[in-house]
Amino acid sequence: MSSESILFSPVRLGRIVIPNRFVRSATHDFMAERDGRVTERMVALLENLAEGETGLIITGHAFVHPAGQASPRQIAVFDDRFLDGLKKIPEAVHRHDSKVFLQLSHAGRQTKKKLSGAEPLAPSAVADPNFEGPPKKMRTEDIEDVKKAFIEGARRARDAGFDGIQLHIAHGYLLSGFISPHTNRRKDEYGGSSKNRYRLIEEIIHGIVNVCGPDFPQIVKLNATDFIKGGLEIDDSLQVARWLERDGIAGIEVSGGMAEAGKGSVWKGLRREEEEGYFVNNAVRIKQAVNIPVMGLGGFRTFAVMEDIIKKARVDLISMSRPFIREPQLVKKYREGVITKSACISCNLCFNPRGISCGAKNNTAKKEETNNEE
Repeated sequence: MSSESILFSPVRLGRIVIPNRFVRSATHDFMAERDGRVTERMVALLENLAEGETGLIITGHAFVHPAGQASPRQIAVFDDRFLDGLKKIPEAVHRHDSKVFLQLSHAGRQTKKKLSGAEPLAPSAVADPNFEGPPKKMRTEDIEDVKKAFIEGARRARDAGFDGIQLHIAHGYLLSGFISPHTNRRKDEYGGSSKNRYRLIEEIIHGIVNVCGPDFPQIVKLNATDFIKGGLEIDDSLQVARWLERDGIAGIEVSGGMAEAGKGSVWKGLRREEEEGYFVNNAVRIKQAVNIPVMGLGGFRTFAVMEDIIKKARVDLISMSRPFIREPQLVKKYREGVITKSACISCNLCFNPRGISCGAKNNTAKKEETNNEE
């Protein structure tokens, strides 16, 4: 029986016990109101994942500061006025056995003034050709403002009833911009050495502990590599991982890529079974460097592949995104033995600005409807 698999054994992240090894990786859903408020549609999406027995659900990235909005209809956490809506998410998820973390993020240079209403901020004025001109180099007061915003965002997540938070230190957004030597060329205490480039993250983590207490779990999504010349590489990430553990982080989800590199974390096209988990090799190296749970991701589709990776202790949890868009009940189907592989074909048509949904499934339904009409 699939239910006897190690994939259905519990694992602890700080004080929180995750009922199985499946993680819904943070996925921007384009379902918030224009001002960032939570909608019933978003709540229903996340509760459906919980009903489908997803062990840990990580929300789409919530922007902690008005200047840090990355996408339209993105969830916001920069003001107490969002609390009433945010509370609906854990209330819905906790009707089931799943846990839910709010991902906290700041777009950094990967946004546009037209969207956020402010000049894009970055550790250094390094332009990204995908966006409009060079960002504004952050002053000390800007750094203090952002630090406070992350800490207050975590406080709001706690007050809303989330089980923990995830700091987004990946994909070229602001915090990953600080640890990357490509985007951080500062000469002050927040730049230069890897220790200095990590300083802001360290201060945010400690600030959250001071406000939320040591029992409120913090995990991170961490770039293992930026996939760009002069950017973050795995050896840098190993050191960052050690510091994260030292500072009390409860788990690390390993990813990679950034907009400027032209290679993000969501690779199009199905992989052969032996190629599933394309970030796992880096995750293994990070797991060898720390003693906290590590989450592996990258195109997982096949139950047996995921089971083998957990059995061999290469990682501790399996993160997925697109398969959960196609099949919110995926984990339950695996447990009941209904399926052995996700139906997701990695076409990336799911990232719809009108709200995420499986594009391949929708196209099939439209074709069948047209055939029936004919």
